[in-house]
Amino acid sequence: HIWVTDSDSNKRPFEKVLAEWNNANPNIQIEAEAAESEAYKVKIRTAIAVNEAPDIFFSWGAGFAKPFVNAGKVLALDDYLDEEILDKMVPGSLENFTYDGKIYALPTFMIAGIFFCNRELFDKYDVKIPDTFDELLEAVRIFKENNITPMAVGLKDGWPGIFYQNILAIRTAGIEKTIAALNKETTFYQPEFIESAQKLVELIEAGAFHSGSSQLTQYEAENHFIRGLVPMYYCGNWSAGSMERMSSPVRGKVVAKNFPYIEGAGGNKNGFLGGAIDNFMISSSTQYKEEAVTAMIEICQNLSRESYLAGAGLPAWKVDVDRSEISPLTAQISDLIKDSEGFVLAWDTFLTGSDAQTHIELVSDIYAGKLTPERFAIEMQKLNINP
Repeated sequence: HIWVTDSDSNKRPFEKVLAEWNNANPNIQIEAEAAESEAYKVKIRTAIAVNEAPDIFFSWGAGFAKPFVNAGKVLALDDYLDEEILDKMVPGSLENFTYDGKIYALPTFMIAGIFFCNRELFDKYDVKIPDTFDELLEAVRIFKENNITPMAVGLKDGWPGIFYQNILAIRTAGIEKTIAALNKETTFYQPEFIESAQKLVELIEAGAFHSGSSQLTQYEAENHFIRGLVPMYYCGNWSAGSMERMSSPVRGKVVAKNFPYIEGAGGNKNGFLGGAIDNFMISSSTQYKEEAVTAMIEICQNLSRESYLAGAGLPAWKVDVDRSEISPLTAQISDLIKDSEGFVLAWDTFLTGSDAQTHIELVSDIYAGKLTPERFAIEMQKLNINP
């Protein structure tokens, strides 16, 4: 799995759930091994390629896991899941794990891109927390005038950078058109996708991000926000868990919002980046199919609850949790999601294989000033026409 460091909000929930399983099942003990997200991607792909995959392994659905499924390396779960179990999951939470009509994974939790704002800094400099993109640019301007880096992003890890362009595409092109382009059903070379990159360029040129962001990991960038140095941060809802810890300098000061919408744009004002993508899968070559499925069902269901309580994930299973048990920031996020017009997965998990890495590199080139918005759309469309 990928929950390695104490800074990861899902580490403690997962360890709790795993310990509960091992204590309750002395005859079936689960041994766990973890690697940081980017290293894990390489590790699990290699293990699967050489037929050394763990019995149960963490994965991302959609395009990431598709090669595993196509190669016959993952156990289809349909014969093991009855209606009672299926009914325990939130409707739609299996769609990114279903290939050719068969279910190959179970969700751990749902994720959503959240625009985190430090209310204290906004109040101190008399800045309006932005609802629109124009208001966002104005906030960037005022913070820059006061020598405050406005927004955090950790470009060294690659994927955090795409979050900004991906959500802007939901605002400019909309959910339906974005999914169609990712599915190779329509072209990326359209004004709306060019505009998504152009809006990112506007933020970059306005000085929204730290000049050294290319050398920052996601954890380091997030830590700048948590230390109260940066007023705005767009990342997954899982970051709320770290922000709400007792030791967090921004505890109780964070406002959770959806990313600002673009006035006059044709996309979805209340669309979110995210969905149910994190999951566990079972190796098709495991000697313990029944036992692995039984364990995975319980672990996924319990992790969905514990992750929610920790402020690290949104439930993909129907969990019985009193609202008073979750943090105020997690409650804010839950309320936001109720108004959602829908979700689009982060493009690096929607896309398959090398396409995902190519997308990350293209967006990184936008940040580096090496790629124009029009060229970005052209290069993305090459992914749709190349075999």
